[in-house]
Amino acid sequence: MKLFIALAFLVAAAYGSPVAKTTAFNYHENIGIKEATRIKQLEEAIDFDGSRIIGGSLSSLTQTPHLGGLSILLTNRRTSVCGSSLLSNTKAVTAAHCWSDGRNQALQFTVVLGALRLFQGGVRITTNNVVMHPQWNPNTASNDVAVITMNRVDFNNNIQPIALASGNNEYVGTWATAAGYGATSDSQSGIPNNTARRHVNLRVISNAECRRTFSFIASSVICVETQSGRASTCGGDSGGPLDIGSGNSRTLIGITSFGHISGCQRGHPAGFARVTSFRSWITSRL
Repeated sequence: MKLFIALAFLVAAAYGSPVAKTTAFNYHENIGIKEATRIKQLEEAIDFDGSRIIGGSLSSLTQTPHLGGLSILLTNRRTSVCGSSLLSNTKAVTAAHCWSDGRNQALQFTVVLGALRLFQGGVRITTNNVVMHPQWNPNTASNDVAVITMNRVDFNNNIQPIALASGNNEYVGTWATAAGYGATSDSQSGIPNNTARRHVNLRVISNAECRRTFSFIASSVICVETQSGRASTCGGDSGGPLDIGSGNSRTLIGITSFGHISGCQRGHPAGFARVTSFRSWITSRL
């Protein structure tokens, strides 16, 4: 079975299919496990207040109170990481590939709320109640959405839900904010002297423009342009929010789904699950 999957991946790569170009497929092995190790080592080694998203700003807890970190225990007992967005006292939304990436399966999530550090502090709730979109396809990164159900968490200044976008607005040209705990660069191999949750402002582009890089882009995907080496989501940010607005009036328009397999500092667009396309499916599970 493993040989078949490996051969399928090589054939797909040879023919330039989506699986060869995005970071969603085999996310945990390629990105998440390494990020979990790096973040945990950092937190055990130093006191810090810094970050991960490339070219962004440090996020205070009150700036991104809807952001939930995910410490992920895989069935092979290794640890990976993702992000999520809090929707209610008991529900959060993330990327489906954080639960199952086409090769690796999660056993449980620890949802981390109101914390600067991913492996320390805040409110930490363990759950295995995760429902992926039934049409999630790791080969094309389509329908990359999952709803998390957890024990009740109380809201405070540092823990707040975010509203789901509605309507037909495609948001082209809109500046939106992505947030997460992920890597700060493609080449990051050691432990930086400051790291924590971070946010970055990115401009939404049309799907036609996004298709110049990713030919498979569907209407249910929303893309942002990235600045080569300067501003982007990166490894470990998967499942986290793309939102608009300010303060307590922020609206979730995207769920971090994929970047280009060549890296997050090359200036390629980044893809998100478009919340308006999945609003009905998500709300039916709240």
